[in-house]
Amino acid sequence: MIGEKVALPKEMGNPAMPSPFPGMDPYLENPATWPNLHLNLIAGIQRRLTRDLRPRYFARAEERVYISDEDDPGRPVIVPDVRIIAKQDDSAAIWNRPEGSVATIEPVVMTTLIEDEIHEPRVEVIDAKTKSVVTVIEVLSPTNKIAGSRGQESFRKKRSEVMGSSSHWVEIDLLRSGLRLVAGEILPRGDYFVHVSRVDRRPKGLVWPIRLHQPLPVVDIPLLPGDDDYRLDLQQILNAAYDDSGYDLETDYTVDPPPPLTAEQAEWIDRHLRSQGLRK
Repeated sequence: MIGEKVALPKEMGNPAMPSPFPGMDPYLENPATWPNLHLNLIAGIQRRLTRDLRPRYFARAEERVYISDEDDPGRPVIVPDVRIIAKQDDSAAIWNRPEGSVATIEPVVMTTLIEDEIHEPRVEVIDAKTKSVVTVIEVLSPTNKIAGSRGQESFRKKRSEVMGSSSHWVEIDLLRSGLRLVAGEILPRGDYFVHVSRVDRRPKGLVWPIRLHQPLPVVDIPLLPGDDDYRLDLQQILNAAYDDSGYDLETDYTVDPPPPLTAEQAEWIDRHLRSQGLRK
C-alpha cells in the first residue's frame, strides 16, 4: 500500500562499528576499498570547510582528468584484474549435445579497452568575493605514487602549477606504498605524511610524519593574509567516512591488509586487533 510504513527487522539499523584503529585504518588502503574512501574523504573535507569558513570562503571539488592507456605503469591499480561479464548460461546446451558430437569453440563478444579516462578529485578553497583559488588540497591516490604512471604525471603537473602560483598547497598521503614526497632533506620516519606549502614560505613547507599507531593530525590549512589558518581535523574526517560507509561490514580484520606490512607493522596490528577482540 502506497505510503504504508514497512517495519525493518530488529537487527537492521544498528549503529556502525567505528574503525578499531586510533589513526589511519590500513585495511582501507585495499585497492578495492580505496576509490570509495578517496571520494568520501574529498566530500568530507569539502563539507567541513564550506560549513566552517562561509561566508568568507567556500570549497569545491574539482577534477584532474587524464588518459590511462595500456602502456601506463599505473594501470594495474586503475583497471581491475577481473571484470565481471554477463553472458548467457550455455552450460545446459553443452552437456545436452548428442553423444559423439564435436564441441566447437565459440567466440565471446567483449569490449577491448585501449584507453580509460581517469578522473581524480581534489578540494579547492575559493575566495567567495573574488572567486580565486586560495588553497588546493590533494588526497593522493595509488597511481599518483607509481613512477612513470600517467596519474603521477598528472599529479606532478598540477603540483608544479600550484607551486608557481599564489595558491597554497596541501598534500595528504594516506597510502603506505609507492613513492614518497620529494624533499630537500631526508624525510622523518612515518607511514603516512601530510605536506603543507604556504605561498609566503616556499620552498619551505610543513610536513607531518604519521605512524600507524598514531591518530591523524589536526592540519593547519592556510588562507588569505590576515585570516587565521583553518584547523582541519583529519581524524574526524576519516572517522565520519568510516561510519557513513560502513567499512566494518566489508573488512576482514582476521587477515593482514594489502599492501604488505613490515614485520614491525604486522606485529603491532596483530597485537592491537587482538586487544580489540577482532582476532583470536
